[in-house]
Amino acid sequence: MTINSLEDVYHDQLQDLWSANKQALSVLTELGQAASDTDLSKALIAGSNGINEGMEKVAEICSKHNIDPNGEHCKGMEGLVAEAKAHVLNADFGDDASRDAMIITQYQRMVHYALAGYGCLTAFANRLGHDEDGAVLQDCLNKTYDGDRTMTSIATGGVNASAA
Repeated sequence: MTINSLEDVYHDQLQDLWSANKQALSVLTELGQAASDTDLSKALIAGSNGINEGMEKVAEICSKHNIDPNGEHCKGMEGLVAEAKAHVLNADFGDDASRDAMIITQYQRMVHYALAGYGCLTAFANRLGHDEDGAVLQDCLNKTYDGDRTMTSIATGGVNASAA
């Protein structure tokens, strides 16, 4: 596809974010199973639910614009998922708290990719006059920020202290 306008960028990035969310979701279940801290496990489940909700919202927006959400493969998230697998699932840890600290690190990297995606898409939607899309995307962005802050709170509240 040739990108000729901000509308084209918007469509491309909707597909990219949908793909990123799908890939993150696939590894998130495994990270949740690897977590030993109860709060972390609960936060990862909530993160999975949030990603699912975000995917549904992005798919609805794609449908409204007659684009297939599967039209793009996000190579950025592919790399982040590979990193999460290498640094958590395929790594050896001497204790559970260190593994939990690494899970938070890898999860937050993936979340920050989503924050950038939702932030740009919200700005594009608003610039293009897609106000309804912008409101939906802003809600997704806000919820993603909430998830990121929850992970930071878990890390600073106990997981990192336990790993020290």
